[in-house]
Amino acid sequence: MAKNQDEIKEEYPKICFLCKRPESKAGKMVEMGGNICICRECMQHAVDSMQASGLSYNGIMNLGDEGSTEPPETTENTEEKEKKGSKIPSISMINLSDLFGGMGMGLPRQQVKKKKAKEKQEEKVFDIKAIPAPHKIKASLDEYVVGQEYAKKVISVAVYNHYKRIGTGALDDIEIEKSNMLMLGPTGCGKTYLVKTLARLLDVPLAIADATSLTEAGYIGDDIESVISRLLAAADNDVDRAEQGIVFIDEIDKIAKKKNAHQRDVSGEAVQQGMLKLLEGSEVEVPVGAASKNAMVPMTTVNTKNILFICGGAFPGLEEIIRERLNRQAAIGFLGDLRDKYDADPDILEKVTVEDLRSFGMIPEFIGRLPIIFSLSALTRDMLVRILKEPRNAIIKQYQKLLALDEVELTMDDGALEAIAEKALEKKTGARALRAIIEEFMLDIMYEIPKDENIGSVTITREYIEHTGGPVISLRNVPPQISCS
Repeated sequence: MAKNQDEIKEEYPKICFLCKRPESKAGKMVEMGGNICICRECMQHAVDSMQASGLSYNGIMNLGDEGSTEPPETTENTEEKEKKGSKIPSISMINLSDLFGGMGMGLPRQQVKKKKAKEKQEEKVFDIKAIPAPHKIKASLDEYVVGQEYAKKVISVAVYNHYKRIGTGALDDIEIEKSNMLMLGPTGCGKTYLVKTLARLLDVPLAIADATSLTEAGYIGDDIESVISRLLAAADNDVDRAEQGIVFIDEIDKIAKKKNAHQRDVSGEAVQQGMLKLLEGSEVEVPVGAASKNAMVPMTTVNTKNILFICGGAFPGLEEIIRERLNRQAAIGFLGDLRDKYDADPDILEKVTVEDLRSFGMIPEFIGRLPIIFSLSALTRDMLVRILKEPRNAIIKQYQKLLALDEVELTMDDGALEAIAEKALEKKTGARALRAIIEEFMLDIMYEIPKDENIGSVTITREYIEHTGGPVISLRNVPPQISCS
C-alpha cells in the first residue's frame, strides 16, 4: 500500500540535499519540492551566490512549486523586464528530484542510504554472550595460523577480557583497565595475519595502520588521529561500532627514539608522545570519510576508551640488546656463563624485558600503556611445511582450487614441500617467501596446462623444485609419465 507524505517524513530522517547533514546537526530544514530539504546555511550560501550572479531575490524564492503560475509579491520590475525582452531564469520550473536522480517515492538517494544505515544500527546490539570463550577463540585461530601456541593463547585471553570489560561496564566501584598488547617477532612470523584472522572471527571493525607514515602534528605525513579515521571507515562511519573495534599498528619499532639526533624527532619520540592519549583513552576529533582534516570535511568525536590497541614490530637489533644484558652475568669462575651462550638462541626475543625496550628507544610512558608484551617465535622448516598445507587458506590449497577449475588435480609430495621450506629459510623473510617460491615454479605449469585438455593430474616433486627434473603429468586414462623440462 502506498504511503502518504506524512508517513514518509516520519520514517526517513531529514537530510540536507547539499551538505548531507541530518536535521539533528544542521538545524531546522527548509522543505523544497519533491521531498528535498536544504539546511538554512546552504540555502543562504545558494541565495548569496545566485544574487551575485545577477538573479533577482524574488525569482530565487520561487523554488519548489513546480508549474506555479502565481506571480511573486512584487512583480513590477520583472514584468517590465519581460516586456522588454530580458531573460530571467525560471528556477521554479526545475524539478530537483528528477535532476539529481530521486529514487523510490521521490526520496533522494542519500536519504534512503541513511535509512538503511539506521536500520542496520538498530539491529547491531553488543552482546557479551556472543563473544566466544578463550579456548574457542584459540581453536578458531588454529584453523588459520600454524604454531605460535603461546601467542594465540595470550591474544585469546586478552581479547576475551577486553570485550567482557566493554559488555559489563563498571562493576560497583571497580573499573577494569584496558589491556593493550605489544607483539614482537621476526618478519614473516604471522603478526599481521594473526590480528586479521582474529578480527574476522569476532566480526569487529579492524584498522591496520603503519607507524612509518605517522609524524607529529604540523609536519608532512599522517597525524596520529588518522589511525582512528581508518577504524571509523572500517565501521562504515558508525561511531558506536568503531568505539568497540581493534586497531593494529604495525612497524611500531620504526617510531623508536632516534639516537644521536641533532634535530627535532618528529617521527620518533614525538609520535610516541602523541599516541599516549589514544592508548590510555580519550575523545579524539577525527574527519568523517577522509584521511586528513580540512574545512570541507565534517568532524566527529570518537572515544578511544574501549578500543583495543595491538602494536607489532620486528624490532631489528633488539636481540643484540637482550644478549648484551644476559651476557653481563658472564664472569670468570664456577658460576660464570659463556659469552656465546645466547648467540645461537632462536627464541631470544622471549627473554625481552621493559628495560630492553627502553634501550631500543621506546619511552617508558609508551611501554607502560602496553601491559601485555609477548613474542612470536621464528618459523622453522617443519612449521613452514605445515603452513603450506594445513591452514584453511593454505597456499597449496589455493593452487589446487585454481587447477580444479580446469579439471586438473594438483598434488605435492613431501620432498617438494621440504624443498620449498628450505628455500624459504634461506631468504630469511619468513612465510612471505613461500608464495614467491611457489609462483616461480608454478608459472610454467599454469601456462602449459590449459593448452592440453587431456592432462588429468600434475604432481610436483623435489627434483622439479631443485631444477633437476620435471613434474609428473598424468593424462586422462593414460599411465603417468614424467615430463622433461
